[in-house]
Amino acid sequence: MPQRLKQLVGSLILLALVIVYALVATTVAVAQLGDSSAWVHLAYFAVTGLLWILPAMWVIKWMLKPPAK
Repeated sequence: MPQRLKQLVGSLILLALVIVYALVATTVAVAQLGDSSAWVHLAYFAVTGLLWILPAMWVIKWMLKPPAK
């Protein structure tokens, strides 16, 4: 796959990942943390705010890998 096409596909995957992840994390927070304290909300959103980086790193590594010859 050409590098430019790989970067386009990777960018679209990252965009979809961020949107879906934010919706899922917010839905879980609304459903499960409604009666929790502010500290629990802070901890939840701190963890989930950093957790999306793991799949994003994999996609970025894939995007930057040189094409196989």
